[in-house]
Amino acid sequence: MPILLPRKAEALRKPSRYKVLYGGRGSAKSWTVARQLLLDGAERPLRILCAREIQKTISDSVHKLLKDQIADMGMESFYKVQETSVTGINGTEFVFAGIRGIDVAKIKSFEGVDRCWVEEAQAVSKKSWEVLIPTIRKPGSEIILTFNPELDTDETWVRFVENPPDNAIVIEMNWRDNPWFPDVLVQEKDDLKKRDPESYETVWEGKCRPAVEGAIYRREIEAMTRDKRLRPVPYDPLLKVHAVWDLGWNDLTSIILVQRVGGELRIIDFYEDSHRTIPDYIQDLKERRYNWGTDFLPHDGDSGRLESSGLSARDILTKLGRTVQIIPRGDIEAGIKAARVIFHRCYFDKDRASVLVGHLKRYRRQINQTTGEPGAPLHDEHSHACDAFRYLAQCADRLINDDSGWDKPLKYSKQGIV
Repeated sequence: MPILLPRKAEALRKPSRYKVLYGGRGSAKSWTVARQLLLDGAERPLRILCAREIQKTISDSVHKLLKDQIADMGMESFYKVQETSVTGINGTEFVFAGIRGIDVAKIKSFEGVDRCWVEEAQAVSKKSWEVLIPTIRKPGSEIILTFNPELDTDETWVRFVENPPDNAIVIEMNWRDNPWFPDVLVQEKDDLKKRDPESYETVWEGKCRPAVEGAIYRREIEAMTRDKRLRPVPYDPLLKVHAVWDLGWNDLTSIILVQRVGGELRIIDFYEDSHRTIPDYIQDLKERRYNWGTDFLPHDGDSGRLESSGLSARDILTKLGRTVQIIPRGDIEAGIKAARVIFHRCYFDKDRASVLVGHLKRYRRQINQTTGEPGAPLHDEHSHACDAFRYLAQCADRLINDDSGWDKPLKYSKQGIV
């Protein structure tokens, strides 16, 4: 029987290092890639890695989608579907893995991969791409992405749609490009368009959101975009660069690097990592060769004891020759209000601070599953950078460009730091 694919996806048949399919729901992107890979694997033996950012169990993968397409295409006599793999009688093999947390042994096993299909690629981080891409190194190997866009600061969007590699085929596919778009989805699509036009643009037309649904700083992000405050923000060597920290170990340590000019807060850089010592962070910061000002630490920077020395973060930084101020502990909601107040003063470098902006766009509250009411901010991989931004709001007026006044202790009131 003939195997049908959407006309817009015909470019998938051409060899290319990267093949990128993005767009809204109901476009048959994943369905199309699954069919094409099954056809390719029937023509000649291929090792195909089906990857995503996080895969806790095989049910998180495209295993079931491949199984369904094998049945629909009448290829059961060629492919054998096992619990965690799919194999062809000619030696073709589909394997499944999450990218985040891949160990060294597994990375080496990926070097012989012919095709790597990354599903829900909008969630793949910069760090994960930097692990995966050089691992898929076999001559003629291809990396295929399918995803529904979410934010225009997401690493996958920036890397493969805004600035695609020269050897990339980039295809936008939406519901109207699917000749088999079912009637039941037509009704869902039309209902959402009437009820929530903005969500419709993302869900069905594949347009990026200004921020995630329910984002705490949604209005501030929209104003930042409208006012074009996400743009190149050059480093001025005549001004001090201050570092505002949120400390972590298993969690992320996030560091905002900012210069102040009058009332403007110029966020020229952002840095985050985990499981590293403070001297490691300082070594990395020194490589930027900035004109350093002050390190602002949260309240636990003075009380906690870190590393084998038993010293506090403040003690370690001071021994490393840094100037340190501690931000007194404050109410989280008061800090969020302070952050809203300074947001219009902030200019973010579109390259070096884009990760921070991405975190701010994803900062949201926990939702009570019973009442549907929002609660405290959600503690996840985005909250650490947003805590650092909250600390920046608390110390914004202490960012100065000379070396005087650092002996004056910070005092905290309900209105903020005075």
